[in-house]
Amino acid sequence: MTEPEHHPPATPAGRTTGERTKREEGTREAADGAAAKVSRRGTWARLNPLLRLLILTQLAFNVGFFAVLPFLAEHLGTAIGMAGWMVGFVLGLRTFSQQGLFVVGGALADRYGVRPVVLAGCVLRIAGFAWLGYADEDWSVIGSVLLIGFAAALFSPAVESEVARQAVVWEESGGGPRTSVLALFTVAGQAGAFVGPLIGALLLAVDYQVVCLAGAGVFVLVLAGHFLLLPQHIPGRARVEVRGGLGGLLRNRRFLALCCAYGAYLLAYNQLYLLLPDEVERATGSQAALAWLFGLSSLLVVAAQLPVTRWAAGRLDLRRSMAGGLLLIAAGFGVVGGARPAEWTGNAGLLPAAGFVVLLTLGQMLVAPAARAWVPDLAAEGRLGLYTGAMSSVSGLIVLVGSAGTGSLLDTGLPAAVPWLVPAAITLAAITLIPRGVVRA
Repeated sequence: MTEPEHHPPATPAGRTTGERTKREEGTREAADGAAAKVSRRGTWARLNPLLRLLILTQLAFNVGFFAVLPFLAEHLGTAIGMAGWMVGFVLGLRTFSQQGLFVVGGALADRYGVRPVVLAGCVLRIAGFAWLGYADEDWSVIGSVLLIGFAAALFSPAVESEVARQAVVWEESGGGPRTSVLALFTVAGQAGAFVGPLIGALLLAVDYQVVCLAGAGVFVLVLAGHFLLLPQHIPGRARVEVRGGLGGLLRNRRFLALCCAYGAYLLAYNQLYLLLPDEVERATGSQAALAWLFGLSSLLVVAAQLPVTRWAAGRLDLRRSMAGGLLLIAAGFGVVGGARPAEWTGNAGLLPAAGFVVLLTLGQMLVAPAARAWVPDLAAEGRLGLYTGAMSSVSGLIVLVGSAGTGSLLDTGLPAAVPWLVPAAITLAAITLIPRGVVRA
């Protein structure tokens, strides 16, 4: 769905250039004053109840998810005894079964609506976490991880596409830039990502099985809340057939280019669960500092996402925002890659890892809201769920292949910096894939 052309109104006869300039300056000042007044009221206070529910949904999803996931790689490697490449493959498989199947969840949300798809996803996530808690063989771990991923493939595109649609409606009604709503969505997710690992770290002192069951318990509460509060039908959301729309999507080169660039970002972000735990273990001999690094990332987003989004909205179009974010992420990999040959340990050994987390998080603040805000402008009418899911599916496939490759680098005799410099190079190359053309933020 492309933006309509906007033609400037004809200049009234007899109006001088100076008068026009004064009038335009006055209009801009009035608009700036109105925008400042809106900003002082705060975005959250002006959102409708549905948007508030969906944003809080993201918070709850991530509390349950991040209580379990950050500790999965260590559990697979030590308790179950998987090789490094297998751990990387399982993590990539989890991401692919989630992100890769988003297109299915998005199409189902377009056809049946948000509520049934979200409720079904919650039921599957509960089953997947409970299964993972008792899985002690490779096939069982893979089965539970696939179920966990597919659950998110149902509820996440349904929620994300509706948040994006509501953000466009909010923007068109004069509420402010759509990126402000999507930034709040990101903040809620990161608040959950901050609380979740802390809960998981506390429960890990008992047993990883307890961590998994606690994650399942969170989704039991989410299921009950959404059964009671989520509307049966959302006004303005027309249902379409599941079939159709895919051909136009595959011919949309700008959208596919956006998907690939976003996939490179997601591959980089996935290294929080693969490269970062390995680096923390090497530097300190334990995983204790991992929860604090995840907490640092989440606190940065909670504290700085909205100011960064406001700053970017006034200075950068969507393409430049994504390019700047990818550049920061590549720099984060470069920090650890550059320091890795020194073999620092202890607190000094954690400094490069902390630098990586900070730069990755700053890059995420620019990339994620911009990519989500771009999709409604590229999606076909009535197919926002399909396009939202497709972007995650393409990026999930990139993560599946890339994570297995990154995991294999950890098992080779290559220089210690290589597993960090390769993702840096991939992230830099992704900047060239971002669609050309200025798109408003």
